[in-house]
Amino acid sequence: MSKTLAGNPAAEVPFSLKKIIPPMLAIIVGMIMVILDSTVVNVAVPNLVSYFHTDLKTIQWAITGYTLALSAVIPLAGWMTDKFGSKQVFLATIIMFVIGSALCSMAQTSTQLIIYRVIQGLGGGMVAPIGMALVFKLAPPERRGSIMGLLGIPMLLAPALGPILSGWLVEYVNWHWIFLINVPIGIVGVILGVKFLPTADRQQTPHLDLIGMILAPIAFAMLAYGVNEGGSVSWSSTGALTGLIVGGAALLIFIAVELRQKNPLLELRVFGSSDFTRGIILSWIMQAALFGSMLFVPLYLQQIRQFTPLETGFILLPQALASGIGMPIGGKFFDKYGARPVAIIGLLLISAALFSLSHITADTSLWSIMPLLFMLGFGMGLSMMPLNTHVLNAAPRKLVNRVTPLTAAAQQVVVSFAVAGMSGYLISRTTAHASHGGNTLNAAVQGFDDVFFLASCFAIVGVVLCLILRRPKPAATDATDGSQPDPSLMISH
Repeated sequence: MSKTLAGNPAAEVPFSLKKIIPPMLAIIVGMIMVILDSTVVNVAVPNLVSYFHTDLKTIQWAITGYTLALSAVIPLAGWMTDKFGSKQVFLATIIMFVIGSALCSMAQTSTQLIIYRVIQGLGGGMVAPIGMALVFKLAPPERRGSIMGLLGIPMLLAPALGPILSGWLVEYVNWHWIFLINVPIGIVGVILGVKFLPTADRQQTPHLDLIGMILAPIAFAMLAYGVNEGGSVSWSSTGALTGLIVGGAALLIFIAVELRQKNPLLELRVFGSSDFTRGIILSWIMQAALFGSMLFVPLYLQQIRQFTPLETGFILLPQALASGIGMPIGGKFFDKYGARPVAIIGLLLISAALFSLSHITADTSLWSIMPLLFMLGFGMGLSMMPLNTHVLNAAPRKLVNRVTPLTAAAQQVVVSFAVAGMSGYLISRTTAHASHGGNTLNAAVQGFDDVFFLASCFAIVGVVLCLILRRPKPAATDATDGSQPDPSLMISH
């Protein structure tokens, strides 16, 4: 079959869902392993503090170090895939993540755990952007929304299911297994990848953008560090100011350098497309509303309602199920109607759910909260992947490998700022309510209400911005510049 295609480049390979499922499964297994790991550690923090006989601030660096490593390597994904091939890099990063996971499970000191978590992050940072680029090339344009919708299921299910898995492992087994569980999953992912992932042609890489390679990790890592320090300590602390100033300066220099590079590490010229720029700004706003608020539902359930981590995970289950239901529906609607109507409906649901959550009290019934979580999850499922697919569609075909690490790196920064900013807002509003009298519990509940209201305002802004979203026009050069989908990526080798 490959020889026939080589002899007749114009020949079309009919799309087969049966052929795309095995490589999709390999990608999903790798992505769900990495995304799941981002949530399971949070639940185990108290146990890690006790086990290593240390304090909370030290153990938090196991989370921060992982995030910094993720942010640092994401910009390298585009160059690495061009140089060595998507399949090879995807498999190598999963192997590195598995090695890091095994080391984490054997850590004897908190310092060792932090170092091993950094190794995990260095491997895990490239999995999502490379996986998205692979799936985008596997899917034909008319089915792209549906296929990307399937890919989005683990991206939303994993964060919601993570607390359930982690709560069970920590409570009934031990904390080592929150890392050890990645080993068999990773091995399955590697076996599936070796067997089913298509081998893409490597791209010409005249030289490595050394300046960009140095500046990008510094910029993203220092910004993430500054935001973390600002949210956990103080925005005027030495760590926060150093991180934000150094990271901000590095980011500005990085942008200036990349716009002058012939082969940049991150392809910032794609912002010249107004459709891309509109889509990614809207995506950032939605991510700020969603991920900035998702942290506070479990916090409310554990801090105000005193539920255990495992109980909290089960309460969040409707949100995960609704996300899984909304994803394929959003993908199908995207294929028919484009991103704008789907995103409007999804963001309206998110806005309504968050606004309703801004009125909860210390004794609000779970039967009132869980339908709101279902609505929030369904809105996420409807809108997230259509917006992501819209952003990729708006970029030139030949730049897809470069655009996915760009959007993934930007998401890390946006989500970090949203979480840290809303955390600070929660503390300040709780303090303000407490200063007006009343008990501490009521002040804390009012603080949560204010955060959910702020998140709902972000979502409403997103609804308004959806009105200027339009379906990208097909590029006139797609048929002649080699940017058409590679037939070898649409079949299993």
